[in-house]
Amino acid sequence: MVPAGQDGGVMRTALLTDPVDGLDEALAAVDAFDGALVGGLLRPGPAQAAGLSELADAVAGTPLAARAAEAAEKAAAGSAGEEHFVALAAARAALLGSVHDALMTRVDEAAGRSHPEDTAPAPVPAERQTANLSAAARSWLCDLARAGWQGIDHELVSGAAQVVSAMLPDRALRRQATLLDGFAAELAASCPGASLERTPVRRWADLWSRAMLLTLPGATEAPAPGTATGRLLPLGVDVHEHATAAQAQVHAVFEPADGTTPRLVRAAVSVPKPDTVVEAGVWQLLRPHMALLAAVSEGRSMELSGMPVTAEGDLIWHDDQARPGGPADAFTTARVALAAATAATAAPLDRHPARIAEPVFLEGYTVRRESGALLFDVAGQPLAVDADRIPTAGPLTPEAVETSGACIGLLRWDAGRFIVQPLAVETTARKKAVAVHGGGWAGGTTDKAGVKAEKAATDAVKVLRERAGRLLRK
Repeated sequence: MVPAGQDGGVMRTALLTDPVDGLDEALAAVDAFDGALVGGLLRPGPAQAAGLSELADAVAGTPLAARAAEAAEKAAAGSAGEEHFVALAAARAALLGSVHDALMTRVDEAAGRSHPEDTAPAPVPAERQTANLSAAARSWLCDLARAGWQGIDHELVSGAAQVVSAMLPDRALRRQATLLDGFAAELAASCPGASLERTPVRRWADLWSRAMLLTLPGATEAPAPGTATGRLLPLGVDVHEHATAAQAQVHAVFEPADGTTPRLVRAAVSVPKPDTVVEAGVWQLLRPHMALLAAVSEGRSMELSGMPVTAEGDLIWHDDQARPGGPADAFTTARVALAAATAATAAPLDRHPARIAEPVFLEGYTVRRESGALLFDVAGQPLAVDADRIPTAGPLTPEAVETSGACIGLLRWDAGRFIVQPLAVETTARKKAVAVHGGGWAGGTTDKAGVKAEKAATDAVKVLRERAGRLLRK
């Protein structure tokens, strides 16, 4: 048996391990620039100047060439202004965008998947941003670049608080404000930078450059959403859980009612949460906002009618534009419909290797452990399994993955290699074939562990509501 994918069933996994031309050189240029940000660009040394020059050289054949070269020269001299830092952030984003596109081409070749022609409608002008607030955010980001990660302190980091507070009430600036707020919180937790034992160099440079580009006029413009009418066939749920927030993202195949080509789509719901609500308890907070979660848990399709959908394949979910459909087994969908579904094209600012998460179906593999890590041997090629991403909010466990023979997962790129994050597996329990889904408890459960976690969450929320009520009555 062969892994599912191209030509009615063959996933060409060997392509995932073949070198990608130019990838190492592009990432090396990004790393060189990121290294320059560690010590700061107020008084850069020779090594930092070399890193800046390497970034500029990497985009020498692009429309950014002149601006990047000037920005690198000014930054190396310690005299860079806002426009120069913006140019450096743009050059870095362009390089990572090229890496993303090259990797996605390889994923498409391996999975036998196609993308539609990049003919998205013209962007709709975003709500008018308050220019002075964007300028204030940009000024703070420039100060960060001058200080460097080793030079951050609480006084510098706290400069974001006033900007974020002013941005949050403005819908046009909320995306940028959320990013700045989270970035500042990470930096504050790491102050002073001079005492850091380990600096998340790539991550902070990612956040810095993205935040910088979001301050530009038109950065958040996007084509107007289209509409989706037809049948939605869920594949699995990716759960993200943090101390104060949780998100469930459902990956699915959408079959349009007009008979056009099926496509891959996503639908997500996010909620704030108390840090005492964990694991399966998060479903109680998520369920009321998305009926799709119950359909996932019950193994059913959803019939959509005029559901808004972005050019990137994200459904803007409204329960009143969906109704439960018939039974829809995720593994049947993966075997029959997944390979033929087209994938949406990422928005320009979302073209980053860390954002790759492509649904794939694998079967006929063998599982082994190497240095404690799980590996799928697929058609003679090893594929790493990201067991750390398996959510604790469902019945799927690394042990179930280890005894599986088929897997629906998300293909990701991490630390220089492709890895698969399992969403669901087929395994054997008590001599019977069973399917185990990470989102199996999304709509409710009778599983003892799930019931226990849900009860604990109910108790925690009840206590918090009582305390909030007492505070409001005072």
